[in-house]
Amino acid sequence: MFNRRTFSKAVGLGTGAAAVSLSGLQTSASAATTARTSGRASVPTVPAIAPGTHTEFGTIKQVKAGVLDIGYAEAGPAHGPAVLLLHGWPYDIHSFVDVAPLLADQGYRVIVPYLRGHGSTRFLSRHTPRTAEQSAIALDIIALMDALKIDKAVLAGFDWGSRTADIISALWPERVKALVSTSGYLITDRKAQLEPALPAVEHNWWYQWYFATERGKKGMENVDERIALCRYVWTLVSPNWDFDDATFESTAQAFKNPDYAAVVLYNYRWRIGLIEGEHRYDRYEKQLSAQPHIGVPTITLDAALDPFTPAGDGSAYRGHFTGPYEHRTIANIGHNLPQEAPTTFAQAVVDADHL
Repeated sequence: MFNRRTFSKAVGLGTGAAAVSLSGLQTSASAATTARTSGRASVPTVPAIAPGTHTEFGTIKQVKAGVLDIGYAEAGPAHGPAVLLLHGWPYDIHSFVDVAPLLADQGYRVIVPYLRGHGSTRFLSRHTPRTAEQSAIALDIIALMDALKIDKAVLAGFDWGSRTADIISALWPERVKALVSTSGYLITDRKAQLEPALPAVEHNWWYQWYFATERGKKGMENVDERIALCRYVWTLVSPNWDFDDATFESTAQAFKNPDYAAVVLYNYRWRIGLIEGEHRYDRYEKQLSAQPHIGVPTITLDAALDPFTPAGDGSAYRGHFTGPYEHRTIANIGHNLPQEAPTTFAQAVVDADHL
């Protein structure tokens, strides 16, 4: 999950007048209204579907890209404008199982990759360190775009996926047509992470401190224990999402990747300064430490019931976005926004593409 410092700064914000409050179970009429009130009457309206309408992707493809053999789902016409959908932790590509066909029906070529350490994505060499700095994951996606000959794409994600999309938008804006970033600006400021946050914020990050211990390491390295932990996190961060066993199990298969524990532990330990990153990524992390602005067309989404997203208007991070921009707060939805509110998320992608 994301930057506790961003959350700490946002605590106490009221719902701003600039925020667009949308229901996660958005009807076709309300989706159309959103487009019209933004002055974009010609923007296609995504048909409303119930979450869970789709349960599986088709055949998972594999491509060698950078240091990885990346597994990904693909939907839509091969020559359509590209959209990359990026998942977070503890989730996988199934967060977009309803979003992908909605966008494919709008003519997009939709790519949904497993991030490093997840699903069928594997390191090409056993000698490659199983690291997970924020820039490393972003470079994985750049390598994927290169391997698939995608010059430019709309990037959309949540959690780790938002951070990754934010980084690519900031450092390689020529590769990004538009951005949908759930929870706003999530590029990690490691120096700020060293400072204590408000008690309620620290409480929400309990698993981060657990991962910092030897006890947490043992728990993550045990497949059954880490799957149980991930399911518990789902219940905490999406309090209104009544997912069933089959829905969780579809995603939990991705947690059985042999590199899963190493990647997740590295990511969280690195973020709070317990370990140093690989030198190959130092120059990128130096750029990211300056908290660079993002100038590509962007829509930010805040899920109102996500404990990491206090109700607000996005003003805590608004200054990081310097291009065409909209912010939307999604009512009654938790952390896994694209799976809980697929129509709303898909509409944001289409709208961002038309900013």
